[in-house]
Amino acid sequence: MTDPYRLPRVVTPDHYELTIAPDLATCRFEGTTVIQVTVAEPVTDIVLNAIELELHSAVVAAADGQIQEGAIALDEELGRATLRFPNVIPAGPATLTIASTGTINDQLRGFYRSTFTDADGTERLIATTQFESTDARRAFPCWDEPDHKATFQVRLLVPDGLLGLSNTAVVDERKADGGTWVTFGRTMKMSTYLVAFIVGPLVTTAPRDVDGVPLRVACIPGREHLAEFALEAGAHALRFLAGYFAIPYPSDKLDLIALPDFAFGAMENLGCVTFRETALLVDQDNSSRLELERVADVVSHEIAHMWFGDLVTMKWWNGIWLNEAFATFMELTTVDAFRPTWDRWIGFSTERAAAMTTDALASTRPIEYEVVSPAEAEGMFDVLTYQKGGAVLRMLEQYLGAERFRDGIRLYLDRHRYANTETTDLWDAIEEATGEPVRSIMDSWILQGGHPVVTVEQTGNAVALSQRRFRFIPDDGDTEVRWEVPILYRTASGEHDRILLSDASTTLSVPGTGPVIVNDGGWGVFRTSYTAALLSEVAARLPEFGPLERFNLVGDTWATVLAGAASVGEFIDLVGMLGGERNPSVWEAAIDGLGSIYREIPEGQRDALSAWVRSLMQPIFDELGWAPSPGEDDGTSRLRAILLLALGTIGDDRAIQAEAHRLHAEGAPIPPDLLAPIVSVVAWSGDRDDYELFWQRIRGASTPQEEVRYLFRLAAFPDPELLEQTLAATLEEIRSQNGAFVIASCVANRRGGRQAWAWLVEHWDDALKRLPGNTHGRMLEGIVRLTDPESVTDVAAFLADHPIPNARKQIDQLLERQRVYAAWAERSRPELAQRFS
Repeated sequence: MTDPYRLPRVVTPDHYELTIAPDLATCRFEGTTVIQVTVAEPVTDIVLNAIELELHSAVVAAADGQIQEGAIALDEELGRATLRFPNVIPAGPATLTIASTGTINDQLRGFYRSTFTDADGTERLIATTQFESTDARRAFPCWDEPDHKATFQVRLLVPDGLLGLSNTAVVDERKADGGTWVTFGRTMKMSTYLVAFIVGPLVTTAPRDVDGVPLRVACIPGREHLAEFALEAGAHALRFLAGYFAIPYPSDKLDLIALPDFAFGAMENLGCVTFRETALLVDQDNSSRLELERVADVVSHEIAHMWFGDLVTMKWWNGIWLNEAFATFMELTTVDAFRPTWDRWIGFSTERAAAMTTDALASTRPIEYEVVSPAEAEGMFDVLTYQKGGAVLRMLEQYLGAERFRDGIRLYLDRHRYANTETTDLWDAIEEATGEPVRSIMDSWILQGGHPVVTVEQTGNAVALSQRRFRFIPDDGDTEVRWEVPILYRTASGEHDRILLSDASTTLSVPGTGPVIVNDGGWGVFRTSYTAALLSEVAARLPEFGPLERFNLVGDTWATVLAGAASVGEFIDLVGMLGGERNPSVWEAAIDGLGSIYREIPEGQRDALSAWVRSLMQPIFDELGWAPSPGEDDGTSRLRAILLLALGTIGDDRAIQAEAHRLHAEGAPIPPDLLAPIVSVVAWSGDRDDYELFWQRIRGASTPQEEVRYLFRLAAFPDPELLEQTLAATLEEIRSQNGAFVIASCVANRRGGRQAWAWLVEHWDDALKRLPGNTHGRMLEGIVRLTDPESVTDVAAFLADHPIPNARKQIDQLLERQRVYAAWAERSRPELAQRFS
């Protein structure tokens, strides 16, 4: 059966010349697309992609000199145009010229508009592009499929006083009425979704030479001073990645562009990477470690794509996971080298845990699965693609060894430069470089959903390992599911070894006595379950564990509680043993579970739980104090922030709350790492005066981080009237790129979730119309916290009647998570009531 979303392969593009003339006053643009094509066999029809464009003429010049104009038929549903010519076009080279016009839309996709208010109070407009995954067809007619690679040359009409940017450096400028025709150099051979062009009132930093590559940041005027950290991180990433891949950067320049309106975090357009402002611009002297980390992460992620994604690209969208998972892996590897004291790979544990939570659902999906329609391609951009994919690659790297793994990556990139690949091409290259059965190992992790729990039983020197699928809701059909599990382990005497667990079970013979620690280092993407007797021995050695191993122990215990395989009391007992813990990631895992317990504990026992939280965390916070010590390490600063937030919210520490309100109201100097937790504590216990102050700070923010720091915490205020005001603002003042996240937080509000859900039901059509399509599923993330039986029923019924095609899988997962939390809460309330009575 012919796939209706795939183009015929008879005519293929070789080179595009794009001439784009935007009119920012009318939000319209004129375009001329000249495409050098190869005709494989004689045809009368040429089929390519186009949508939301008016195609005025299509002329083909064939190799035999014949020039003819074709009739144009558009199919908006499939996003394609059929050009029918009166005479046969012979096989061979041909030139296709298409004239078109279109709208610079407000949907944050295709060729769209972003706005900001300048220093004079005038609204200004930027015309910019976002083409991944299938939106280049909204800006120019093209073969909008990743394996139809071609070269591109862009020519833009840039009005006087504005800046034009594209993938490559400027090669020619010619004056025109009211502006300049700016021509950019020819790109390397690449996919349509990587093309970019921007026209607007932007400014750039001076170029920074990075081993011959000019690196700049572009932004709205007045924010250039916030670009220094991104330039530093970008220069490091360019050098580090060129060395890691052993291939020079594959273009002639690199611009990093901060946009006021952007649906994603960033986009890896070759040489012209676009970002949300919060992911690129930052005041490094007055921002938290996490805010700096986000900029370094995203900059490194996108620059990694210049090789892994742009130079070598997946053949079809089922392989997008590899682009994104590998960019995630390289982002973390690069930032770990950039700022070793951040322990970036340890910090990633919380992101991996979020992926494993989704992956423990019946509604999870394989990392790679069949993609047919554009809507299905959009559904690939989720926590399984990025975080689980990145974690699986890290597991493989640690099992094989970092140098051998890198050798395989270099072989893969060198072998497939400028081409398109399947996932198996990567496994084959790593297998060739290492001699290990990489394809069979990775097929078991990539082509089936879920992950295993490895059970450990030990009798003397004999250690029995067995695997089964871990699920929150067990299913008898899982008994035959197997992974090839790369397991690192260490013996009680400190010897390190590895084993590939391919069967349901196996037995190791280990030297010495004492418990064997499975998942040595903590990099395995699986749960570990020790038998009860062995667990007590393992827990006794907790101080000997690395931070990621301790994180896993806490996270695995909480996961088994959600699955009903352990009691909530067992988790509380384990957390109670963390009085000596000083790693922030371990505490994040503990507080994640405690936060869920706080929401679900009967109202009469909540004060007792808060008192217990204070007794556990207050001594550590008192030891750290409110102010950082000279020379304090990053982990200690982060731990102080985490404990402050927990004590001021679920700990209901009135002294912490009072001090947070005092510092916030007085505008006193606050250590950067404490800014976000103080704002959160103020919102948690705040009133209308605090709320109005939040809006003042949002509207007068001096940095992107300050704006979102307050914006995303509006939803935490407990007053129902303030919650209603926040929800209304998502359809008015709040930028559409942020609206879905604010709505989700409102639905997750501990007191007003039902109210927020009722509002969303009432304003459903307005929300879908205003918010970018790729965020519609994100808007619903708060439903997992609506755990009362009535909400579970109501939410499921509403979403069954109001499907979102490009978020179908995500919604299934959210609904299942909601049921998992509801079942856990019902099971646990009696025990919680008894323990904290």
